[in-house]
Amino acid sequence: MSTTYSYAAQSASSPLAPYEFNRRELRADDVAIDIDYCGVCHTDIHFAENDWGMSVYPVVPGHEIVGRVSAVGDKVTSHKVGDLVGVGCMVDSCRSCPACESGLEQFCKDGFVGTYNGEDRHDGSITMGGYSDNIVVSDRFVVKVPAKLDPASAAPILCAGITTYSPLKHFGVKKGDKVGVIGMGGLGHMGVKFAKAMGAEVTIFTRSKSKIAEAKKQGADHVIISTDEAQMTAATEQFDYLLDTIPVQHDLNPYINCLTFDGVHILVGLLEPVEPALQAGGLVMRRRVLAGSLIGGMPETQEVLDFCAEHGITCDIEMLNIKDINTAYQRMKQGDVKYRFVIDMKSLKA
Repeated sequence: MSTTYSYAAQSASSPLAPYEFNRRELRADDVAIDIDYCGVCHTDIHFAENDWGMSVYPVVPGHEIVGRVSAVGDKVTSHKVGDLVGVGCMVDSCRSCPACESGLEQFCKDGFVGTYNGEDRHDGSITMGGYSDNIVVSDRFVVKVPAKLDPASAAPILCAGITTYSPLKHFGVKKGDKVGVIGMGGLGHMGVKFAKAMGAEVTIFTRSKSKIAEAKKQGADHVIISTDEAQMTAATEQFDYLLDTIPVQHDLNPYINCLTFDGVHILVGLLEPVEPALQAGGLVMRRRVLAGSLIGGMPETQEVLDFCAEHGITCDIEMLNIKDINTAYQRMKQGDVKYRFVIDMKSLKA
């Protein structure tokens, strides 16, 4: 077993602080990775602060991991020492249910094992994430990072990227479609980039006029201020797809009315009950679809990295010294980051 240096939350009320623990010895299908960069996701905050009531402490967050392979198990042939690789939100699943056999491990019948705060299927230990100097993961859940991608900017693609790419790909967004992206944060700005690369005409919905210029800079063709009643009325029945990245409760009804018949409203941020209530007539009378999507399976996670390399897509990031992680959490709560913090793990070694 190897000593791993990390930052962890010891309770829901304690700040993240240095923490040492031991990674497991390599199993036959394992890949050991020295971590170079780890993105900071809002989910990390939810687990560190036990917002969802299921955290097991200590919590070492981090599921947007890029690093170099340092060792491989006896049966590993897909990766070798020195390879630049990534690890996203999952590190295991049952591997035998219909979802897993289809490469959709995120929908595993038994539930996937999270990169952190998950229960290892072999020894029952609690997984520890990427706010650390190394990690050990089964080769099935390790992806190759293309050489064309900047490693630091590639890290958030493993969560924010796949979360927005997967539903756009699944629902068949294509050239000429009109896609609205609701929200202009870490997920939203990636959704704009992907929809544009797929050939869609893209509109950002935002509450803030101050984000108009930034939305255009990210590639949006149009911007709608969602609090402007006249603009929302003009958008009635104009969109084929809406990618909704807002993570808190918000009124879906005005957006549903912006869809054409057979339009699809896709939730990728909201996990709470829909509030206020959804007026079902808005769906029924136009055969509209309200759908949800969760990250992506391992084949699609590799696909999104390759897609980004092909189209020159990266995540906009702000580099972070790990000693400033608690300040970063506060800034994230205030929406003060464009658009993803990425921890430089050299700062942990220092």
